[in-house]
Amino acid sequence: MTDGKLVAGKVAGTYRVTEAVTESELLQFAKRLAKRRLARGRKITQPALAFEYLQVLLQDYEHEVFSAVFLDSQHRVICFEELFRGTIDSASVYPREVVKQALAHNAAAVILVHNHPSGDPAPSDADRRITQRLQEALGLMEIRVIDHIVVGREGCESFAERGYL
Repeated sequence: MTDGKLVAGKVAGTYRVTEAVTESELLQFAKRLAKRRLARGRKITQPALAFEYLQVLLQDYEHEVFSAVFLDSQHRVICFEELFRGTIDSASVYPREVVKQALAHNAAAVILVHNHPSGDPAPSDADRRITQRLQEALGLMEIRVIDHIVVGREGCESFAERGYL
């Protein structure tokens, strides 16, 4: 990645800042890097590998954003997509639309993702209910829900790791 101010380092996965950058610019660099890590063809063997990138992308919203990482049959990323935007404490999620997008991308699996603007990533009862509905709807199309990750400033919580899936 080169932006004039940020260039790739000599060691893979490292970067060098070539001149002073603001905090805002640094956050923009981090978001671009996170999007690259969730780019088409990247294999996600464990959802925890995506936590850091998802947290960078979603933690700063002041409203809930419900997204999905659509995966092929080998769990390689097809795309990351923001699907719904809500209010400070909820987002309306429509299973029909999630299924429609999964089919449009020819996804074999999906990782559901949403943020909690409060910062606390603990899943709510509503989160568990919508996950169940989405799992049922996607299952009818033989699309597996690999995980549902809740992002907060305090970290990420995985439904799979909690045994909810």
